[in-house]
Amino acid sequence: MRRFFNLLLAGGCALGFAQARAADAPRRIDVKRLSRTVEDVVVPLPNEIFGALNKLDSVNWKEYVRTNKGTSFTERPRIALLLGATIADGFIAVQAEDAPSVKEIGQRVVSLAKGIGVGNSIVPHAKAITEAADHRKWDAVRQELDRTQNSVQQAMNEVHDEKLSQLVSLGGWLRGTQVLTSVVDRHFSADGAELLHQPDLLEYFQRKLASMPEFNIPLLGQIRNSLVEVKPLIETEKPISAASVRRINQITTGLDEQIVTRRQ
Repeated sequence: MRRFFNLLLAGGCALGFAQARAADAPRRIDVKRLSRTVEDVVVPLPNEIFGALNKLDSVNWKEYVRTNKGTSFTERPRIALLLGATIADGFIAVQAEDAPSVKEIGQRVVSLAKGIGVGNSIVPHAKAITEAADHRKWDAVRQELDRTQNSVQQAMNEVHDEKLSQLVSLGGWLRGTQVLTSVVDRHFSADGAELLHQPDLLEYFQRKLASMPEFNIPLLGQIRNSLVEVKPLIETEKPISAASVRRINQITTGLDEQIVTRRQ
């Protein structure tokens, strides 16, 4: 098992999920069935989460494809966060079957990876992503995004940049959560909100952020404070409410905007 979990892995296994009809929809979704466990932390698989959302309600994924390319940064922690968010954008663009955006995101991933010294390891993946997107082979694109994430994190670990590797995962989780809450807020259901029930993962990120005092940038402090506010909204025995979903969306939207722009 990899030492560091890959938040943005494409789901490789076919997990059963009941059609969201009133007669047979489960009272609460078991998030663990849409996840894998790494280091005793439940890690959501984006394709399974997105697939669950599609079955709960029809989603126009094109609305969630990012058009803002983001700002150029020199601070490696900020580049790592943006790289994670950009890889998440790749999965969203695949859901939308938006070939031009997928290809553009592939090139941006290469550029950002070069900014933290691991670009050479993923150039072949970017080429494969472009070729697969040209032929609308979306499963192949997902596989290459998966391999891209693996290659980035393996390269970081080899040069002992594990903390940057964790920030890549954090950036991806924040972007994924921002989109997930946007979808659920628009088409609210208790089952959709249950997909946010990831307290162990959030606690993992809190622990890792606390171990990074050397990364003294305001954005990380803002993320730490925001996770404190998010935690009680998802760490609840009761169903997650519409108001909580909306608040989590507000928080993660603000953080995502700061990740892609130079506001702090």
